Amino acid sequence: MIQRITNLFAVWTVLGVGWAWFSPADFAWVTDGSIRPLGQPLIPVMLGIIMLGMGLTLTVADFRRVAKMPRAVIAGVVLQFTVMPLSGAVLAGLFGLSNGLAVGLILVACCPGGTASNVIAYMARANVALSVSMTMASTLVAIALTPVLTGWLAGVYIQIDRWNLFLDMVSVVLVPVIVGVALARYLPGLTRRIVPVAPIVSIIFVVLIVAGIVAKSKPLIEANAGVLLIALLALHALGFGLGWLMARVLGFARDDLRTISIEVGMQNSGLGASLASTPAFARQFVDPMQAALAPVPAAISAVYHVVIGSLLAALWRRERQAAPQEAITA
Repeated sequence: MIQRITNLFAVWTVLGVGWAWFSPADFAWVTDGSIRPLGQPLIPVMLGIIMLGMGLTLTVADFRRVAKMPRAVIAGVVLQFTVMPLSGAVLAGLFGLSNGLAVGLILVACCPGGTASNVIAYMARANVALSVSMTMASTLVAIALTPVLTGWLAGVYIQIDRWNLFLDMVSVVLVPVIVGVALARYLPGLTRRIVPVAPIVSIIFVVLIVAGIVAKSKPLIEANAGVLLIALLALHALGFGLGWLMARVLGFARDDLRTISIEVGMQNSGLGASLASTPAFARQFVDPMQAALAPVPAAISAVYHVVIGSLLAALWRRERQAAPQEAITA
């Protein structure tokens, strides 16, 4: 049952965004500051819980897997932090995006892969172990690379406070993951009860983050919809396409190159939305309107990558199922 719900991640995302679009008031509580767990904004707290769930599922075996397939993991992570950030920077300039949208687009392009990619890899019958290893590796590397790359590429538009961005990455990514790993190590009984529901909680929180930003930013999205939707479609198309192409050039087997394509094409959009929504990030903009635009690309990105990923997964799964039939016929 849980697996079925998880496999419909794309459906829940689209439904959540659709609901937020037609009834924004239903999601106002996500972003209006009325709910502040432990005095903290709700979106970073939800993202922290998502990352805590990721930490709970990590085991020593996951780290050993990275050592067993270093070439694939390294190639995937390198492509993740070259193809997407550079594509984001080029597209922001090519489409002449306003400062807020350009910075938001580059920020989400500089984020690591998300756990949604693991679901898509499973649906595609790709290399799930490699997908999990790449997500783990890119998430840890992103703690340093996301601030550095965002500061470098988005610094063309505004002065990026890389140190503050690094501290945000530590608080919403590194600390929750470490806490999750520690809980799994020292409280295995509690962890066994939490882990089965962690994927559903993660899906709910990602959908709420994305829907909340869409609800809050609906007028801004309407005003910029044309260029924004095309730019983000191009970003993820380049991610999936170049990820697959470069993996093929590097000589990876079919399942591995499909996995790398998925990992490169899918970003942790929830992380991008959370980082762009913080008051400290907004204060970097001279114009408050541009600051309000910054989280929007991440919200739209969340819809695009799960839809494109799900379509590719269906196509690749069908090809895989047809392969034995073709072999028998031949």
